[in-house]
Amino acid sequence: AFILLIQGNEETYSAVYTTVYVSTFSIILSLFMGLPLGFVLSYYDFMGKKQIRAFVDTLLALPTVVVGLLVYAFITSRGPLGDYGLLFNRSGIIVGQTILILPMVISLSASAIESLDERLRNTLITLGARGKKIITGTLYESRFAIMTAAAAAYGRAISEVGVSIMVGGNIKWHTRTITTAIALETGKGEFAMGIALGIVLLLIGFIVNWLLIFLRKRG
Repeated sequence: AFILLIQGNEETYSAVYTTVYVSTFSIILSLFMGLPLGFVLSYYDFMGKKQIRAFVDTLLALPTVVVGLLVYAFITSRGPLGDYGLLFNRSGIIVGQTILILPMVISLSASAIESLDERLRNTLITLGARGKKIITGTLYESRFAIMTAAAAAYGRAISEVGVSIMVGGNIKWHTRTITTAIALETGKGEFAMGIALGIVLLLIGFIVNWLLIFLRKRG
C-alpha cells in the first residue's frame, strides 16, 4: 500500500483526484445554498417552521443509495434531466452529493445560529446593521460552529458510496472515487490498493480537522 502511494500509482491517485474534485464542488454548492436557508430557518419565525425543521433534521439520516436512486431516475436518458448528460459523469456525482449533504449544512448551521446569544440581533440593529449586514454579522459570530458543520458535511461527502457508484458508474480514470475503488479492489482481492486508498481517505479527514482546529486557534 505504501509503495503504491510513494511511487505515485496513477490508478490510485486518479481515484483520489476524482474524490477531492467532486466533494469540494459539492461542499461549495451546499454551503452556498445551505447557509442562507439555515439562517432563515433559525432567525425568523414563520408558519410551519417546526415542521420544516423536523423534516430537514430527518433528512440527516437519508441513505446514500436512496439519493443515488432518485438522482439516477432524474438524470437517466429517460428522465426529465436526461438531455444534460449528467449520468456517469462527475457532474452527476456532484449533484447527488450536494443533495446528500445539503440537509446537514442547513440543520447544523441553523443550530449554530440558534446557539448564539439572543442579544446579538439587538446589538447589530443598534449598531446600524440592516439586511445583508445582519446576515453576515450573525454568520461571522457563528463561524466556528459553521466550519464544524462544513467539516462534517465534507466528511460525509468523501466517504459516501451509494451516490458515486449509482450515478457515477465507477468508471476507471473518470468517475471512480476512493470509496468505490476500495469496494471494487477489495472485492477483487487487491488489498494493497484498498489499504492505500483507505490511508488517503483517513489523511484527508485528518487534514480537514487539523485545518478546523488551526482556524479556531487563529480565531
